[in-house]
Amino acid sequence: MARKSNKPIIGITVSRYKSKIMRFFDWLAVWRAGGRAVFLSPGRDFPSERLDGLIIGGGDDIGADLYGGEINIDVRIDPERDALELELLRFVIDKDLPVLGICRGAQMMNVFFGGTLFSDIRGMPREKTNIRTVLARKIVSVKQDTKVREILGQDLVRVNSLHHQAVDILGDGLSVSACDQGDFVQALEHNDKRFFVGVQWHPEFLVFDRHHQALFHALIKNARHGDKVDTTSFSKTHSPAL
Repeated sequence: MARKSNKPIIGITVSRYKSKIMRFFDWLAVWRAGGRAVFLSPGRDFPSERLDGLIIGGGDDIGADLYGGEINIDVRIDPERDALELELLRFVIDKDLPVLGICRGAQMMNVFFGGTLFSDIRGMPREKTNIRTVLARKIVSVKQDTKVREILGQDLVRVNSLHHQAVDILGDGLSVSACDQGDFVQALEHNDKRFFVGVQWHPEFLVFDRHHQALFHALIKNARHGDKVDTTSFSKTHSPAL
């Protein structure tokens, strides 16, 4: 199929019931960075375009059965989306497609590589450092000599925080890029991949902060210079009934 433009096409995983406002922030971040967003969700036809990059977006909790965690009946999960994202990661990982994980997305990256999560950090002694805010108020320390440090250009950054799950045991091949004051993982990356970065916060909401928007620019830059991934075979095996 002919490409509609030379903009890199970025697939973004979302819940099927995610609000239009939240999707707008995802779309805007990719558009401002020079890409074109297509949304991927269970029950929706998979796009026929070849993907240049992938964002595993924020959203509901990840099912505890995927990482051997404690089941919490007070949270909303989306098993169909869990399955879709794991299959997408399996499909693109060997093709070295650039991937950015946001909040839940960073956690899913960790689970994909065999890591575990804290099912609910609320009530943990160090949870008091986890300020819940959509504004950039929480302080995060970024480790030197990491891709996240290179992208953000800062040792300390202020981030927003909307999560109550968190990375516990790190997955195989992943390294920690940033932590908060409670020593919860706030960013991770895979050193053997061209671009495989996850952040625990929501940079798409911080539209006026160039440091956070640089994450999307870095994704698009890598998407421009890498091979495109033909998703035809994936779309044929993943019907809207997934």
